[in-house]
Amino acid sequence: MARWCYRHRLVVLLLWVGAVFGLGAASSAAGTNYANVFSLPNTDSTTAYDLMEKAFPERAGDTDTVVWKVDDGSVRDESVRSRIEPALEEIGRMKGVGEVTDPYAAQGAAQISRDGRIAYAQITFTEQANAVPIDLAEDVVDTAQAAERGGLQVELGGQAIARTQEPPQGIAEAVGILAAAVVLFLAFGSLFAMLLPIVVAIAGVGTGMIATMLMSHVTDVPEVAPLLGSLIGLGVGIDYALFIVTRHRRGILRGMKPEEAAVTALNTSGRAVLFAGGTVCIALAGMLVMNMRFLDGVVVATSLTVVLSVLAAITLLPALLGLLGIRVLSRRQRRRLAAAGPEPAEASGLAARWSSYVQRRPRPVAALALVVMAVLAIPVLSIRLGATDQGNHQESTTTRQAYDLLAEGFGPGFNGPLQVVVEGDAPAGLVDGIRSTEGVAQVAAVPPANGVTVIQVVPDTSPQSEQTDQLIDRLRDDVIPQSGAEAHVGGVTAVFKDFAAVTGERLPYFVATIIALGFLLLLVAFRSLVVPLTAALMNLIAAAASFGVLVAIFQWGWGTELIGVGKEGPITSFLPVIMLSLLFGLSMDYQVFLVSRMHEEWVHTRDNARAVRVGLAETSRVINSAALIMICVFSAFVLSGDMEGAMAGIGLAAAVALDAFILRTALVPAAMHMLGNSNWWLPNWLESRLPHLAVEPKEEAPVAEEEPVVAGRASVVHGFIRTADGEPVEGAAVTLLTKGGRQLDRVTSLADGSYIVSVPASGTYLLATTAASYGSRAGQVVVTDGPLVYDVELAEGEPAEGEVDAVN
Repeated sequence: MARWCYRHRLVVLLLWVGAVFGLGAASSAAGTNYANVFSLPNTDSTTAYDLMEKAFPERAGDTDTVVWKVDDGSVRDESVRSRIEPALEEIGRMKGVGEVTDPYAAQGAAQISRDGRIAYAQITFTEQANAVPIDLAEDVVDTAQAAERGGLQVELGGQAIARTQEPPQGIAEAVGILAAAVVLFLAFGSLFAMLLPIVVAIAGVGTGMIATMLMSHVTDVPEVAPLLGSLIGLGVGIDYALFIVTRHRRGILRGMKPEEAAVTALNTSGRAVLFAGGTVCIALAGMLVMNMRFLDGVVVATSLTVVLSVLAAITLLPALLGLLGIRVLSRRQRRRLAAAGPEPAEASGLAARWSSYVQRRPRPVAALALVVMAVLAIPVLSIRLGATDQGNHQESTTTRQAYDLLAEGFGPGFNGPLQVVVEGDAPAGLVDGIRSTEGVAQVAAVPPANGVTVIQVVPDTSPQSEQTDQLIDRLRDDVIPQSGAEAHVGGVTAVFKDFAAVTGERLPYFVATIIALGFLLLLVAFRSLVVPLTAALMNLIAAAASFGVLVAIFQWGWGTELIGVGKEGPITSFLPVIMLSLLFGLSMDYQVFLVSRMHEEWVHTRDNARAVRVGLAETSRVINSAALIMICVFSAFVLSGDMEGAMAGIGLAAAVALDAFILRTALVPAAMHMLGNSNWWLPNWLESRLPHLAVEPKEEAPVAEEEPVVAGRASVVHGFIRTADGEPVEGAAVTLLTKGGRQLDRVTSLADGSYIVSVPASGTYLLATTAASYGSRAGQVVVTDGPLVYDVELAEGEPAEGEVDAVN
């Protein structure tokens, strides 16, 4: 398929452009129909909600609030009324406003605080918040706040009003893409190569978001789903394209034609992308175990975006590679390729030095990494699930100011009242019992409607307070049973409390499911029991540490105002499920890319130390680049204006940073060095029963003159690299190859000129040495049972007798 897409690139491009514009036109015509369905079956709050719908079947529009406060005097003063009443009358005449309840009307006394300094009016729109035009909401805000003067403060709150404070759509995505572009340019050094992953990611995310909009008409999709879909889609879309483009460029630099390099890249890195994308979707599908309608829509949006991002990476990307051809390399790389010819495969620089260091000191590296992760995980012990509201907005916003004014004038619980719902008439003892309950500020029973009585209960404490949760428990466990009534406690606060409780109950099953699925996938892919067990343990460590960071920032308030996400509060109850799905999926991506290279080397050499060292050295740079891109994309969602989006962005950015820079770069390779050959152990009876799923493609048959490396005792070749004058040569590249040219090991000589390379078994090999100013030398070495000492003398000029030029 890669070859077909490469050769028919214009057809592929037209298909993708047609898909984007076709879906966009359909979406524009159909609009959106998002629905936040937080209710859970068989919960007390859901039963209360169903009864309230029976009592009040008509659905009015969104109800928002205008709040004003005077510094001196009373809100009843004529000087205040003369400014507020005309503004409320003007708002009431606006098209799209259904009703305005005025505290100055005969029935409005309850809308004025006891001290007379704070009052509020309620504005009921004719549409729900999402359908209220932004222009109308802005007109309401401007008209109300125009009544302000010295000593008179006017603020507004509510869902429709909150939409006026949201940043323009796409700001977070644009900032994330811009940051990713900088990282890509630094990694590739080429404008065209930088653009490839971004174009592919935009195509995948764009079609995914448009498709999600259309899906909202046939299933319940929450408002936060497109945001989460774009968050994960941009991250994986850019990363997947990065892996493929990196392999493609490497192939061209090593002498392959652009078309063959593209086909090889898709047959190697493309396979890993398919496997990684599948693991992400499986982890996301694990949310279905929770049996929550709200999460079903999130699964649809995120999985659809990931699938389309993978599809773009394996179809659109080869077409774009075909358009660019050799221009996927920078000008400097093209000039060097033309002048010096193909470059040899090598892993050098910082990555190789770090890999060697981990091999030499695995225990200290593992201990330090574990200490860091353990310290970061400490805050997770105090995690509290709940809901965010406008009290968590930034202090400068009018919604936060209105929230605080209502709490000041009418009590903290006014922003989150509870509803005790009774089918039939409420017993007098129930109302009295609620009124005398600790933690209750106000109680008001509404006259029965359609056979249902609703008792409005205002707590003493705020909706996010633990005391409010305890009040709900007292009402349900003590007060209502003692009254003998069949009543149910509802309201937004009760719904989120039930949501958090159900999440906590079902979370262990969810975690067990995604760990088991990930274990099975890695077991089949790498034919090992220890590798998937290690991956599962690392995923749990990463989850604990990233949630610790999340709790410290959003629940403890360490830097919330600094990064512009408002006031601290509980962690949104549905966030752990979504974050764990994404985290496990992304962690599996890095595990696959890292271990697949180690596994490839293990299959060739049966040398675990070499396999781990080479795998880490050759993949750490691209994994770290990919992680840096994801961190940029995820962190940018702080700018989304959505608290849940900011939480998910910061949490996932922390998770990716810890996973890539600590776990996959330090703890995983250190643990694999300590475990030795046990990493690849699999019982024979299980080996014969497992299906075969190859992440790496089948190797081509070796050339005729190459002798296969047979199983035998591993050994080493060591010695010194010196000049003709006996001076040591530091930094010389020493490579051990089979007679057919396949690289087995590569090291760099030390300051004293010493080197040591690993030999998988007895046999005849080529030892090539390359150093600046000395050219390349290679000689044949014969390794028997023990280590072989082989010194190399480098001199300028032609190769010595019995040696060959390693390049030619």
